[in-house]
Amino acid sequence: MIGLIRHGLTDWNYEYRAQGHTDIPLNEDGRRQAESLAKRVKGEEWDCIYSSDLSRALETARIIGMSKNLEVKTDQRLREMNCGLIEGTTEQERVSKWGYGWSKLDLGIESTDEIISRAVNCLTEISERHADKKVLIVSHGAVIGLTLKKLIPHVIMEEPLENASLTILNRNENRWDCQLYNCTTHLIATQNE
Repeated sequence: MIGLIRHGLTDWNYEYRAQGHTDIPLNEDGRRQAESLAKRVKGEEWDCIYSSDLSRALETARIIGMSKNLEVKTDQRLREMNCGLIEGTTEQERVSKWGYGWSKLDLGIESTDEIISRAVNCLTEISERHADKKVLIVSHGAVIGLTLKKLIPHVIMEEPLENASLTILNRNENRWDCQLYNCTTHLIATQNE
């Protein structure tokens, strides 16, 4: 079983800036989200935790790992997509700089195929290494979203992945299935406390 977690909020999430490989930390809301998720998983069975090496994911993973007394292992393949020249920009800034067709330009943005290849290889290796274990993996919105479309194309995923959401996958031989998608009940519970 693999539990995929999107990192908590950052200031750039609020500003709708492309983060990519830029190492943006969690903000206070993101830390609270990670703490809410940590409370949730504390009562669940999880055996190990992996994370992207970028600080917004790694801090999320460490907060969760502390609640379970799990050491976080990092893997660069779990990093967010490389956004090339658009990193740090908003949509409006991109249009101002490159025009409305900016997304069709070669701005050094990592291709969808490259993202999917590295992420699927990473998840497959981790699931094989921990075949009988329950593994949490903290990563990023684009990486998780694109990987899910590849692994579970039979599942309808219309809503975008929320920050600090949990998605649970099970792997049976060569097929992946989704047990839970984009769950944020732990965040709602915290808001109501």
